[in-house]
Amino acid sequence: MSRIGKLPVPIPEKVTIDLRENNFMVVKGPKGQLQRQLHPKMNIEVKDKEIVVTRQDDSKFSRSLHGLTRQLIANMIEGVSNGFSKKLQIIGVGYKAEMRGKQLILTIGYSHPIVFSVPDFITISTPSPTEIVVSGIDKELVGLVAAKIRSFRKPEPYKGKGIRYENEYVRRKAGKAAGK
Repeated sequence: MSRIGKLPVPIPEKVTIDLRENNFMVVKGPKGQLQRQLHPKMNIEVKDKEIVVTRQDDSKFSRSLHGLTRQLIANMIEGVSNGFSKKLQIIGVGYKAEMRGKQLILTIGYSHPIVFSVPDFITISTPSPTEIVVSGIDKELVGLVAAKIRSFRKPEPYKGKGIRYENEYVRRKAGKAAGK
């Protein structure tokens, strides 16, 4: 039995769950609405203020889906009630970020500024020129956008310059040794 999959998902008071045919789930809460098609091999039951996920058989594929399905549902409920956010730091002399309308302008050492259009359902803020906060209700989309922004200038191991997650550790390398 999956250790994650067998745990029931509690439903907060302000969240409503609508389970339609073919495991199509709609979750509505104070922050918005999320919907997802879940795998038909999973049995999803909404019982008084909690959701229980069970699997139809014990095949390897079904076992692998069990914990995943439960966690996807838990993330949807968490997203519509609290939301998710990821913080990025920009490290480097002259590196900065700023928001102009629905576009993030990154000046990160290239000959031109990088213009990133913010997707729908995502909010990006820059509390300081060297900080970026990506937030939204869909955990998958928040992580995807944060990874895309980080990919514009990944942290390099010699000076540590680049865009990194808030508590990311960048392993540093020694520079070239001076020859005799």
